[in-house]
Amino acid sequence: MVPLQVLWAKMPQKQANATSLVAIIPIALVAVPIYYFRKGTPQVDFHFALFLIIGSVIGAYFGARLLNRIPERELKFSVAALLFIAGVKELVFP
Repeated sequence: MVPLQVLWAKMPQKQANATSLVAIIPIALVAVPIYYFRKGTPQVDFHFALFLIIGSVIGAYFGARLLNRIPERELKFSVAALLFIAGVKELVFP
């Protein structure tokens, strides 16, 4: 979502990152009941999800604070590098 906002919507990288995080909230709220009640047995592990939520909240807090300190150019490069590494990993180790 972030690369499309930056490339197509010409949104600054910092704003695209923040907008993406806000957009995740309603998407997740709609998806939880769908996955929980899928095929009669719950597809959601709430115990594991709790740890993901705790880590995500802590990471989002510190990430948002750090985002204000990183110059736009360096942030764009970092996001591009991360996407490149993830793409190579998927090609090499699918």
